[in-house]
Amino acid sequence: MVKNIFILGGYGNFGRYISKVLGKNPKIRLTLGGRHIDKAEALINTLELAHPAQALSCDIFHDFAKTLEDLNPDIVIHTSGPFQGQGYRVAEACLKQGCHYIDLADSRDFVYGISQFDAEAREKKLFICSGASSLPALTSAIIDNYLTQFAVLEKIDYAIGTAQLTNQGLATTAGVLSYAGKPFNCLINGKQQAIYGWQGLRLQKFWQLGSRFLGNCDVPDLALFPERYPQLKTIQFQAGLELKPLQLILFTLSWLVRLRLFLSLDKCAETMLRISRWFNAIGHDNTGFYMDLFGHDLQQQPKHLRFDIYAQHGDGLYIPCIPAILLAERLCEENLRLTGASACVGQISLQDYLNCIKKLELDIRWQDNLSLY
Repeated sequence: MVKNIFILGGYGNFGRYISKVLGKNPKIRLTLGGRHIDKAEALINTLELAHPAQALSCDIFHDFAKTLEDLNPDIVIHTSGPFQGQGYRVAEACLKQGCHYIDLADSRDFVYGISQFDAEAREKKLFICSGASSLPALTSAIIDNYLTQFAVLEKIDYAIGTAQLTNQGLATTAGVLSYAGKPFNCLINGKQQAIYGWQGLRLQKFWQLGSRFLGNCDVPDLALFPERYPQLKTIQFQAGLELKPLQLILFTLSWLVRLRLFLSLDKCAETMLRISRWFNAIGHDNTGFYMDLFGHDLQQQPKHLRFDIYAQHGDGLYIPCIPAILLAERLCEENLRLTGASACVGQISLQDYLNCIKKLELDIRWQDNLSLY
C-alpha cells in the first residue's frame, strides 16, 4: 500500500534531499509544502519519482489543521525551522488528524518537550518523533554503540566543523544565532552550570579537516543525555565555522548580547548570512564531526574512545536527513508499528546510520579509535 508523505519545507536544504530519496520509493507518494509553491513545483520537476508528486501552498501559522484535514497524509515530515519558539502546532495538528509526525528540530526545549504528547500518541497509535537529525539521533547512536565497553561513561566531548560552502539556509542560521551570548545550562563535573552561546572559545583539530575554533551551542542533547546516561558527569558540545575570522566575529557579537547591548542575533540572520557569503571564494565544502568518550573500562582502567566523521563535496549537509529518511521508510512497512511521542534517541542504531550513508553513496568517511589509552 502506498503511503502519502507530506514534507513541510520540502524544497529547503534538508527537505530537498529527503524528497529526493523518499520520492524514489515505490511505497511512497510525496506532497511538498511551504509558503513558496513555485519552489516546490520547480523541485518536483527535477525529481526521479516512483509516483507523481504534488506541490502545496501552506503556512504552519495559518489554519494548518485545515490543510492537514484536506490533504489527509499518512506521515508529516516537518523541516521548516527555526524551531526555537515555534510551538507544537504542527505536531498537535498531526495528532488531531491521525497521522504520524517526524521533525528535524534542533531546539533544545522543543525536542525535550515533545514527550508531553506520549500518552495521546500511544492511545491513537501514532508516532510523534522530534529531533530526527544529527543531534540527538546520531550522537545517541554513537554513545549507545560503544556504551557496553565502559563500566562508567563519565564525559563526552564532541563538535561539528561546518563548511563555508555548505548551503546554510536562513532558518538554520536564525536557529543557531538565537542563543548567541545567552546563558543555558550544561552538565559540568556533575552539576548543571550556566554557559553562554558561541562562547567558550577553543581551537580543536578534526580528522582530515584541520583545526577549527569552536563555540558553545545549545542543543537537545544537553537536556536529554543527563537523563538517558545518568553516569555522565560532563557533556560538552560545540560547533565551529570553517573560516576562523567569521568564528571570531560571531564570538565578539555574542558578547554584545551577553552584555545586554543587543537583544538577540537571530534578528540579523539574513544580513549575517549575506555577509558570510562574501567569503565564499576562500571557503570549501568539507565538514567534520568528532565525539570523544571518556570513562573507565570493564577492568576499571581509564578509557578514551573517539569517533570521527569526514564529509566531502557538500555531502555533510545530508547527515542530518538520514534519521527522517529511515524512520519514514520504517513507517511505510505494514508490519512495523511505531507509537508514542519522544525525542529521536534510541530509534536508530549507529550501524543503521552508517549503512544508510553507504546505500546513498555519499562521500562520507568515518573511523573509530577504540583504545586511545
